[in-house]
Amino acid sequence: MKPAPGFYLFLFLPLASCGPNMGSDINISTIPGAGSVTIRAEVWADNWFAVYLGEELLLEDSVPITTERSFNAESFSFSADYPVHLNFIFKDFKENDSGLEYIGARNQQMGDGGFIAQFFDESTGELVGQSSPDWQCLVIHEAPLDKSCESSSDPVAGQGACQFRAMEEPSGWKSPGFDDSAWNNAIEHSASAIDPKVGYDGIDWHRDAKLLWSEDLETDNTLLCRTRIN
Repeated sequence: MKPAPGFYLFLFLPLASCGPNMGSDINISTIPGAGSVTIRAEVWADNWFAVYLGEELLLEDSVPITTERSFNAESFSFSADYPVHLNFIFKDFKENDSGLEYIGARNQQMGDGGFIAQFFDESTGELVGQSSPDWQCLVIHEAPLDKSCESSSDPVAGQGACQFRAMEEPSGWKSPGFDDSAWNNAIEHSASAIDPKVGYDGIDWHRDAKLLWSEDLETDNTLLCRTRIN
């Protein structure tokens, strides 16, 4: 039956119910490996992350960091033995070392980061780990050091207000025995401050899983974070 002239019917379905991959904003995968326990992990990050099991790369965000507004979540399963040492690299999108995005456009701005994660024993459904202020994190890229760079008509990384601070990843930081006592605890931020985008709403987050970043959501662009699931 054709709709009456001038009448259109639009049907909106929740992303989480659109097929086996829960919609284009959540990527589901299984990582082969040996271990006594299978863990299901769910991670959302603004904008990109990579996660390592000890020194072994488990997964990289399926949307490249070079993609502006690359908002999505990853749901993946992997096998491991307790204690499980997980190491994360989190990156907020930036066009260059100035730390800005949309450079030269009317909406030129500093980006803002954020992430949340939770881990379940796949056989029991029990929550065994989650993002919390107990996580140890190190900022390895900070820009701009002067926030007035955001309104510069010609922002150049490393010049004027657009200075930046960058460092290499510390040697051996993914090792379980690495001394991270000098690193800072992650900082919990409200949902209104982080404003999580698509992908986030497709996951039922446990109340103990917290939205985190470092102290400054805008100028801290790359974080290394470590956690252990006992």
